[in-house]
Formats: sequence, structure tokens, C-alpha cells
Amino acid sequence: MTSFHKNLAERILVIDGAMGTMIQAYPLEEADFRGERFADHSHPLKGNNDLLSLTRPDIIQTIHEAYLQAGADLLETNTFNANSISQADYALEPLTYELNFESARLARAACESQGRGWVAGVLGPTNRTASLSPDVNRPGYRNVTFDELADTYEEACRGLLDGGVDLLLVETIFDTLNAKAALFAIERFFEARGQRIPVMISVTITDASGRTLSGQTVEAFWHSIRHVSPVSVGMNCALGAEEMRPWLQNLARIADCPVSAHPNAGLPNALGGYDERPEDMAESIKEWAEEGLLNLVGGCCGTGPDHIRAIAEAVQGVVPRTIPTPEKRCRLSGLEPLTFRPELNFVNVGERTNVTGSARFRKLIKAGDYETALSVARQQVEGGAQIIDVNMDEGLLDAKEAMVTFLNLIASEPEISRVPIMIDSSRFEVIEAGLKCIQGKGIINSISLKEGEDIFLSQARLAKRLGAAVVVMAFDEEGQADTLPRRKEICGRAYRLLVDTVGFPPEDIIFDPNIFAVGTGIEEHANYAIDFIEATRWIKAELPHALISGGVSNLSFSFRGNNGLREAMHAAFLYHASRAGMDMGIVNAGQLAVYSDIESDLLKRIEDLLFNRREDATDRLLEVADQALAQAQASGPDLSWREEDVTGRLRHALVKGIDAYIEEDVELARQAADRPLEVIEGPLMDGMNVVGDLFGSGQMFLPQVVKS
Repeated sequence: MTSFHKNLAERILVIDGAMGTMIQAYPLEEADFRGERFADHSHPLKGNNDLLSLTRPDIIQTIHEAYLQAGADLLETNTFNANSISQADYALEPLTYELNFESARLARAACESQGRGWVAGVLGPTNRTASLSPDVNRPGYRNVTFDELADTYEEACRGLLDGGVDLLLVETIFDTLNAKAALFAIERFFEARGQRIPVMISVTITDASGRTLSGQTVEAFWHSIRHVSPVSVGMNCALGAEEMRPWLQNLARIADCPVSAHPNAGLPNALGGYDERPEDMAESIKEWAEEGLLNLVGGCCGTGPDHIRAIAEAVQGVVPRTIPTPEKRCRLSGLEPLTFRPELNFVNVGERTNVTGSARFRKLIKAGDYETALSVARQQVEGGAQIIDVNMDEGLLDAKEAMVTFLNLIASEPEISRVPIMIDSSRFEVIEAGLKCIQGKGIINSISLKEGEDIFLSQARLAKRLGAAVVVMAFDEEGQADTLPRRKEICGRAYRLLVDTVGFPPEDIIFDPNIFAVGTGIEEHANYAIDFIEATRWIKAELPHALISGGVSNLSFSFRGNNGLREAMHAAFLYHASRAGMDMGIVNAGQLAVYSDIESDLLKRIEDLLFNRREDATDRLLEVADQALAQAQASGPDLSWREEDVTGRLRHALVKGIDAYIEEDVELARQAADRPLEVIEGPLMDGMNVVGDLFGSGQMFLPQVVKS
């Protein structure tokens, strides 16, 4: 394949056009599909184009040769539906290997007869979706599983490689979870066979929304599949050249590999045909090429050799797209992307969809009330959670079944599934089952060295193959790290194993150096908070690109029952930990105080405890904590700000996220203004400027900004 990579670097390569369109040009009848071998088959076979590789191989090879003669560099095998799931419609499931083998052999023979070209073995999407229910009344139901898809894709891979393909092409992806199953199967097959060939990936954007059928944006899709380091990523089908252009521009901007496109010949006409002329399609594609969007290009539905000839002539001599080199950053996705950038400040992981941490959520799951349980997840996202943590580890639950059920239901709720999922369990089989339910790029919570290096490495390799980031606990064979030296020792060892032995992307490693409870009265616990913060500084300095997370509510367990104090402790801790480099944390997104709002004496006492500045720090904090709790219970909320003028009240409401009086105050401000726009540009913008300053300085986090 050296010549392929060399040519790909030097020029825009041309992919062939539609196979189905060309087959339809032949006046084929049922007998052509049956041939002698399937003359007595129980099911109708007309329309099973893949079967023609066995019953009319002359037609398939002739089509391949026509595309090569038109200027195509890559032939796609006639295997779009050559898998047991799609072939079940014809009761031909056992033919998966043979269909792929013979189709690959025909394309290979065409290349040899013409003395040129490479063969891409096609793995189509199947006719089922792993992340969508076929029954609107049962959103959690699936008629195919990840493992069923992976098994048939692996069998197809075996046939394609035995038949002589040069590359694999996972194409017409309308459900990213199906594609992830295909990519998982490919990697598993490569490892077992001891042979690797390049893998191309091509997604289908279904309409002007710029999303796949299963709801992902282009960037979210790329985040979900980039872990396989494909030789190219691109788009095909559904759209014509003009309609595909904006989404191709998006992909070309972000993909750090060659980009391909094979659009349809326009949009379907009233009869389902395609009318775009070769010269018109080629003109659009030439503009793409000259804009620097392309490394490979061809045609999909409605295109034939004339289209490919015109396209080949249009891109001849045009310099291929330059591959960008993006910064190393953790890139996650749900239906939408989440990239860790400095301007995010701190990423909030919603903690309430966790049966071990939320009594209400646990009660709902144990009762089977998943509908109400979904509302808990929705509230977390609406409250500003950028990731949601899902944990089903409860003794009386079948954790694996509960995890799969809940994640399948989340997939049917775009308001929730737009954010990445953190799959949280102490049992790795539950984590694996969860990963096989999400089409986006999620996070495993967690792996550790607790059971030794062999298990740690095995779990890390599976995480990498499934395309997940990992939380790594500071825990080894000797136990949890509870001092600064132990945190450094374990995190450093885990990092080297992941990066050097597994080849795990360092930007997808998220260390949890253990947030433990302070204020317990036990002397050995006095440095827990400051040791976490110092471990965070060390990880940022010594373990390049790694991230830091932690369960923030653990910090204040000694003060359960005093929610106001706990929120203040969390805000103070996060202010200092995020400045030291903490990137994310598991928190209740709806319950975070603003650092600058904490009363000065209370803040000093909290920070004395966090930084172990005084031996009596716990007692001093308890003194004011009890007073503050009693005062809050006696007096209710402080409404003194309502005595300010309307401009001051609006500014205060925005900064504090108080919506109780906002409509009446805005109306008063509107009546006093010459123009309604003055209310927006005046007090409302003034308030948001304060919010922006607090967010930028780490004193306020996204949940508070969302409330504002």
C-alpha cells in the first residue's frame, strides 16, 4: 500500500460511482438474481444486488472495469448489504463470508485486467440501528445489539481480506453506534489476524440540519470515531454536491486525516431518480477541490462512469487538501461535541444519576420508574452539567441490565443525549455493556491498578478499542493513595503504562487523585484537600496532556445536613483546585455557591480547613456553620437587594441567578427606557459582564452562568 499512500499525498484520488445505479440499468429479472444455485430458494431474491457477485459476476466486473476506464482510482466492492443482518431479509445469512470474498475477488480481477486501481472493501450500515428503537412506543427497545453487529462485520472483514481488498470502507453511516461496532470488529479482526490495512470512514448527513439520522453533528461524529486513526474520513449519499458543501467544509476544518466525499447526483426527483448532469456535478466538485476541501472524491446514488470521468478531469492537477495538525485536547461527544479548552474553565459532571449518591434516583430505578429517572438526568443537563455520570451499582439491582436500559432510553432524549456520558461502575462488565450503548465518545469511570497491571492494561486496551476516555483512580495493589507522595507514585506509574505500553492518547487520560472528606477530627485527614490540589499541580507539570477530575461532594461528607456550608466548601475548593489545574469534577450542577458570594469570615474558616492552616480549623468552622444554618432556617432568604432601584435589582438578579422577580423588574425598566433595547444594553448587559468576569476568574462555574 506504499503506492496508495504516496498517491494520496500527491494528488486528489478518484473513487468510483454508484453500483446500484449501474445495476438498475440492466434489465434484470428474478431469474438473474437466482441463477442455477438459488433457483429453488424459499424467498424472493430480486433486488439483492450483493447476490449478483455470485449469480451474475460478469455484470459486476463489467461495472468495475467501466469505472476504472472512466478514471477511478478506487473501486468499492459490491458488498453494501453483504452481512448476515441485511441478508436475513432474503434468508441468506450464511452467505456473508462468500459474498464478501467473491465481491472482493471480482474487484481485484477488474483492477488486474485494467492494470491499475485499488480495491476498497465496503462495510455498509445494515438495515438496523443500534442507537434507535424501531418502535416509537418502546424507545428503549433495540432490534440489534452492538455485539451482533460486530460479529457479522468481523465475518465480512474476513471475506474481504481473503478476497484481496487493499482497504476497508465503513460507509453510509447513519447511526454512529453501528459504525463503532464495525470499527470495533475491524480492530478485533486485525489483532487476531496479525495484519492491518487502511480503514476509510464515510458518514451520511441526512438533511439540511447537518446531522446524521441518529442525531449527531459532524464534529460530534468525528470525535466518536477518530480513535481508529482512519486513513480518511468523509461523506457520502443523501445529499447532492451543493447541499453537502457546508458540512464537508466543517469536516475538512477539523479532521486530521485526508477527507473524502462522494455525493449523489443531486437530490432525488419525484420518481426517485437523479438528474444532475456530469458536467454540473463536476463543476461543483472542482470548486470544492480548489477551496482545499478534498483528498478523495467520487460519486454515490445516481452517478455513473460519465460522472466519474467528468469529476476525474475536474480535479486533475488540483493540489489536495492540506492535513491540519490540531492541538492535543480531550474531545468527547454526545449528539454534540465537547472539547476541553482553557476557556471552558471547569467542566461539570452531573452526579445525580447515580444510585449510590442519590437516594431519589436509586428509589426510582429500583421501582422501574425510568421515565421519572430520565427527568433527573434532564434536570442535570438543564442545570449546566456538561457531562452526566451514570452509576447503577446497587446490591439489589441487576446493574448491567439497568445501565443498558437507562442508556438506551437516554438515547431517545436529545435534550439529555446531546452531552457526553460518563459510565460509572466498579464492575467492568457493566462499563463495557454501557459503552456498547452510546454512539458518542464517553468516559469510563473508572480503571485502576488495584488488581494489578495485567487487568489494568486489558481494560485500557478495551477502552481504547471502544473509543472512550478513562478516569484513572489513584489506587494500586497497596490501596488508595491518601498522601501526596502516593498520589504522585500511582498516577505517574499509570500514565507510563497507558501511554508507553497501550499507546493510549494522553489527552484521554483523566486522573482522579482522590478527594477525601476533611473536617473529620482525625489528624491524618488534615491534608487531604491540600494534597489533592498539590497532586493536581504535579500532574499538570509532569504528565503532559492528562486531565484531573474528582468527586467534589466527598470533600464535605463530615458536614452532611448543612447543605449551605457544603455548597460553600465545594465552591472554595473548586476555586483553588481549578486554578491548580483541575479540569472537571462530579458535582450537583444545580447546587454550587459562587465563590465571591461566600461571607468573608466563613470563607476564611473554610480555607483554614482546606489548607490545614490551624489545628482548630474544624472547630472554628463548626462554630459559624451552626450559626449560619440556624440563621438561614429562622430568617429565610435575604431580600434586602429588593430595596435597590430597578437597575440594581436587575443586575443583582442576573449575577445571583434569581428569576422570581425578573419579569416585573424588566417591565419597569422597559417603561422607564426610551427604547426596549436600552434595557438589554444597560442593566442586563451590565449584569452579564459581571457574570463573565466571575466565570473567567474561576469564581463562578457553568451552572451558575446557565442560571444567569
